[in-house]
Amino acid sequence: MKILVTGGAGFIGSHIVDAYLAAGHAVAVVDDLSTGRRNNLNPSAAFYQLDIRDPKLAEVFDRERPEVVNHHAAQIDVRHSVVDPVHDASINILGSLNLLECCRAAGVRRVVYISSGGAVYGEPAYLPCDEAHPIRPICPYGASKHTVEHYLEMYYALYGQRYTILRYANVYGPRQDPNGEAGVVAIFAGKMLRGEPVDIFGDGGQERDFVYVGDCAQANVLALTSDSPDGTYNIGSGVATSVNGIFSALQRLTGHSGLPHHLEPKVGETRRIFLRTEKARRELGWVPAVALEEGLRRTVDHFRQVEPAPLG
Repeated sequence: MKILVTGGAGFIGSHIVDAYLAAGHAVAVVDDLSTGRRNNLNPSAAFYQLDIRDPKLAEVFDRERPEVVNHHAAQIDVRHSVVDPVHDASINILGSLNLLECCRAAGVRRVVYISSGGAVYGEPAYLPCDEAHPIRPICPYGASKHTVEHYLEMYYALYGQRYTILRYANVYGPRQDPNGEAGVVAIFAGKMLRGEPVDIFGDGGQERDFVYVGDCAQANVLALTSDSPDGTYNIGSGVATSVNGIFSALQRLTGHSGLPHHLEPKVGETRRIFLRTEKARRELGWVPAVALEEGLRRTVDHFRQVEPAPLG
């Protein structure tokens, strides 16, 4: 199968590319490298350095003729979306529309779209959140990600464009940017390995559902053979873990001994959320295989190899 992956040089997208190639598919990657890294790119995949908003995206479709498009490219920083919601919408909504128009013109069979299992639900009305939970985003990022879900529904109704929506929980693992604004596991691990103080926004009692990137990659492989023309699935561990709990676990793994610095809470962030994933288990045959402690260990080991920095 020929698959085009947007954001395929990014943290999560590059793992998806690897998984598709390992499963025997041919893969092309579109990434503007604004946050993705060239060294994440699998050399077996064709690569196009291009913004998804660029009209030249149609030329990539003409050349590659993908059967499936996996859409990971996005503006993912919640705080940035609050500061500049227009920029967030430009990439996440208008960029996605440009992509969907290319899919329609090229006769793409299925779009696998990556949404947010935290930001679209907002403050939960009940826990764990299932796919039927009310959509009440409290940040522009959540609103922009969910808007594209509606466009996918419309493209299916109008043009028969099949789609699968994967609503990720908090994804962590190797290749996540330890110097970025998103991804508490990578940021904490990077700082701890460098012997630097760690900042925690708020009291650290906020709870999230952390899912290992390799498990997300497996969900994307399974989504290729889904019988549903329009399935939406939560992808998470189904367990709530506090930021303080992540801090303590990473301290044990890195040997870091410092106390965290508590800062003002982030605007637009949910206090507590975790996901119900029975639908993905039932319809896709997907189950998370990597426990949190093991996933954290793999992540720390990765950062030790790529960015060695002795403590002290």
